[in-house]
Amino acid sequence: MPKSFLISDKADYGLCGMRLKFSVLLLICLFRGLAGMSQVCSALGQNPSTAFPVCGTNTFSQTTVPLCGNKSVPGPCSDTDPITDRNPFWYKFKCFTSGTLGFLITPIDLSDDYDWQLWDVTGHNPNDVYTNTSLFVACNWSGESGLTGASSAGSKIAVCAGYGQDLFSVMPSLIQGHDYLLLISHFTQTQSGYGLSFGGGTASITDTTRPGLLQSTTSCDATSITIQLNKNMKCQSLAANGSDFSLSPAIANIISATGAGCTGNFDMQFLTVNLDRPIPPGNYSIVAKNGSDGNTLKDYCDNTVPVGASSNFTIFPMQPTPMDSLARLTCAPSQLQLIFRKNMRCTSIAADGSDFTVTGPAGVTVGSAMGNCNTDGLSTVINLQLSQPLTVGGQYTITLQNGTDGNTLIDECGQSTPAGSTLSFTIKDTVSANFSYTVTPGCVTDIVNFSHDGAHGVNQWQWVFDNSSANTQQTQLQLPALGEYHVALAVSNGFCADTFATTVVLDDAVKAAFEIPEALCPQDSAIFRDHSGGRVTAWNWDFGNGDGSTDQLPRPQFYPIDLTDRQYPVRLIVFNSAGCSDTLLQSLKVVANCRIDIPSAFTPNGDGLNDYLYPLNAYKASDLLFRVYNRYGQMVFETRDWKVKWDGTIGGRKQPSGNYAWVLSYTHKDTGKRFNLKGNTVLIR
Repeated sequence: MPKSFLISDKADYGLCGMRLKFSVLLLICLFRGLAGMSQVCSALGQNPSTAFPVCGTNTFSQTTVPLCGNKSVPGPCSDTDPITDRNPFWYKFKCFTSGTLGFLITPIDLSDDYDWQLWDVTGHNPNDVYTNTSLFVACNWSGESGLTGASSAGSKIAVCAGYGQDLFSVMPSLIQGHDYLLLISHFTQTQSGYGLSFGGGTASITDTTRPGLLQSTTSCDATSITIQLNKNMKCQSLAANGSDFSLSPAIANIISATGAGCTGNFDMQFLTVNLDRPIPPGNYSIVAKNGSDGNTLKDYCDNTVPVGASSNFTIFPMQPTPMDSLARLTCAPSQLQLIFRKNMRCTSIAADGSDFTVTGPAGVTVGSAMGNCNTDGLSTVINLQLSQPLTVGGQYTITLQNGTDGNTLIDECGQSTPAGSTLSFTIKDTVSANFSYTVTPGCVTDIVNFSHDGAHGVNQWQWVFDNSSANTQQTQLQLPALGEYHVALAVSNGFCADTFATTVVLDDAVKAAFEIPEALCPQDSAIFRDHSGGRVTAWNWDFGNGDGSTDQLPRPQFYPIDLTDRQYPVRLIVFNSAGCSDTLLQSLKVVANCRIDIPSAFTPNGDGLNDYLYPLNAYKASDLLFRVYNRYGQMVFETRDWKVKWDGTIGGRKQPSGNYAWVLSYTHKDTGKRFNLKGNTVLIR
């Protein structure tokens, strides 16, 4: 039975114990349970987006559990049983050392049924756990009551609903740097709570970074200081009266402090302390101390910011915010990113870019301007989109002017940056990696000189020759005078870069090559086909039969008929116009017989005479198949290559003497006729 419909809630037992018919009893208990779960979970920690931040060193106690929830939870157990987050609390943590996670959930009332499920939410919205099944890591929805969790006692990573199921799952593996969400669901309809503790695994979910103050800034009127912490810390550890901090020099009093986002979350990374009066321009420090709550700020593991930790800041006299700098420029930039020391009001930026002009060696206009605006409509950067990329090197100047919106730029404190303000920058020319080369020819090797003009300030070269690199400005290679070589060059002037690749074809040498028949049958003519390489201008053939030729494609040649096979040397010498030459000598086999036949007997005794069974002289056979069978009809040999011969064995075991049947099929190359033959051969030992 699905867990959603099990009637075992203590809070409903009295009503369900009345003497009613079973069907009425079941309906009353069912609707009573569903009514308790119809409320939306609104308390902090009861939904994924407000999960409790936890670490591995503390035990987390939840004394009461509000009745709410019942939202479907996907996972490997939801296919057969409707799993829901009933009366839930959620916990979030990061893995700082990879390993296994062990934890224990201890109900205050050991007769309560608690369940849990774990997700890896790295890079995801926490609420994706309700829809994305791929985030699942581990779970335990056992219908039993008592202690539950993940430990070495577990046998499965996913334990689904039902009585008799294990209360402990296998310890899941965590990955360093990943973020996780743990749901604890209270199936029993009571508000009795539980304790959560971590241990037994090898993973670390404890951040060992010491809490500290990262940086601080002041408001425009210098009556408040915003502090950025080096990591998220507990909102409840901040004293609302600001007593966790002091100002040095103490020319104003801190009267209150608020954490950013603490209204709907457990933790903060920014906080603001408020002063009883503005402080004048100068250098200051905000210093941590024990507040009226008896501590400084605490991280998830209750580690505190050290007393005396400080952050320095400077209040400058009220003045316009200049265009401070540019983000790092790239080659041929089509966009410029202006950086400001203060936040600028996005409403003061003319979207058409008319607040700016850009002058320099090449003409360009600003087509649009846009800030990276936050929710308060402020931005410390403005992106200028240019009408075309800047490809000509030199010094350029950005000049501020009143745009079509009637103003220049206005910072968060209401100060306008004066028209005529400028910011200069320098870029370098774009470069070309196109290179040239010259060839000094040779009959065996060519000398190839590669060069690049070094224009536009190029000072870095990376040559690649057929995947072999050389770091030189000019390079000389000796290469075989016949072939194709892939050459690539990457150049840079320290700002712009380019690559160029080409194939260098060398054909100054010649290479003799020709095709001859595999074997020549009696009365057949031999046709020789030239495949020589390079710019061949002359051919000299010697066919070994007393004949020769100077043609590239010589006439067919005939050879004497003999009683035995003979070898004839065939030679080709090729020349080019530069006098380079190459010679190739091959042997032509002229056979005495091309009649295809099968021996009537063979003697596989290793004496070199009749040791094998195969189709003899099958030079003119194509699509050949030869099979041999023993007297039991078992095939003992098969081949489609007539030169592969049977040696009278099977798997290295000698076969007995006797008759062996064979079948042979092939197509005659000259006539195209198909032959299907069969017969017997005697194996003699």
